[in-house]
This record gives sequence, C-alpha cells and structure tokens, in this order.
Amino acid sequence: MSYIGKTPTPAPLTANDIADGIITEDKLGANAVTTGKITDGTVAQADISDQAINEAKMQVSNSPTNGYFLSAQSGNTGGMTWAEAGGGGKILQVVSVAETTARSTNSTSFNTMSSALTLNITPSATSSKILVMLSTGFYLTANDGSTTIFRDSTNLGHSLYGLFYMHAAAGFGMATINHMDSPSSTSQLTYAMYGRNVSGSSTLTIGNENGTGSLIAMEIGA
Repeated sequence: MSYIGKTPTPAPLTANDIADGIITEDKLGANAVTTGKITDGTVAQADISDQAINEAKMQVSNSPTNGYFLSAQSGNTGGMTWAEAGGGGKILQVVSVAETTARSTNSTSFNTMSSALTLNITPSATSSKILVMLSTGFYLTANDGSTTIFRDSTNLGHSLYGLFYMHAAAGFGMATINHMDSPSSTSQLTYAMYGRNVSGSSTLTIGNENGTGSLIAMEIGA
C-alpha cells in the first residue's frame, strides 16, 4: 500500500479500534474462532447470551437421555458422552401395603389369612433383586405360630430370614422378616404374607388391636 508522507508504524488491532456490532457471526468463517485463539478469561459469562451454548452446539458423541449425565470419555468425539449413572444398588421402585383389620387362622397349612398384606411388583430387569420386608404384630392363643413370605406359589421361608417362628403358651408378639429375593423375571410378581398354626391347637391373629402390619417390596438394580 502506498502512503503520502511517512509510512505509519504498524500496530496491532485492539478491541478499542472495533465498534460494537462490526464483527458479526456471518463475517466469521466456519471454525474461524477456536479455543486456541481465545485467551483465558477473554469471554466472560456476561458476554454469552442466554441459551447460546446448548446441547446441539456441544461436541458430545451421543444423544442425551433423561436422567443421564455428561461423562468424560477418552476417544469419543469431543471427549464427552451422555452416560447412565454407574454402579448397582439403585432403588428402582417401591411398592407397599398395610393391614389394620384383624385376620386369623388356626390352619396348620400356610395361608394368606385373607390378609391385605399382598402386593404386586413388576421388575424392570431380570438382574434386579427384590428386597421384601414384612412387619406385623400378632396374637397367639397357645403353642406355636409361624409367618412367612410367598412369591406367587413359592414359599421364600426356606431361605435365610424368610420365615418367622414363635413358640409361646399365649401372648402378643411382633413378626419381622427381611428377605432379598432374586426372581430373575420381568413378569408381574405377587408377594404375600402367609401364616399358620404349627401345632394344630392354636389361633394366630394379626391386625386390629395387634397393630398395623406392613409389607414392602423394593426393586434393587444390579
């Protein structure tokens, strides 16, 4: 470029030399502004309009899913990936019922005693476990009484902590059972409290003045 008189001394262009709005988005080439051309602290939060940076403008290797979080993943596009929270032991659902009505049995065979302590739960995966918790007050007129939990037609009382047994001449008590079940199913399951009179000469009663009974089933993710 030719000048009349003395050639001006070259000087870098500064922000003060550029009026607001002169450089617009359409005047910047694609990928012209890179992270290497932005010094630390140059772009402040106040310089970014609301919702200017959204999921569509972030370099993430997959599409978002509700409940997922952004995770750094080496080798993926942009190094970021929407991922499910890792690790097992998550509580996926809880179903519960309560019983206040008095229910009795003098049968020596396990039965539901027409109890409301019955619930349905459908696991979301075959790898899920079901934690079943039973708590109910009872009255025994004499000798022995027992309570257990059934899954459908299967008595879970044959495994650890799946059965409660009481031996007494007569009196009140509290039956508590905690059982971790592995049904390996995604079909609807029915869990219920069953009770019986062991000796054949007693009556087992739950509910009413014996207190409220409760049955809770929790699906635990693998």
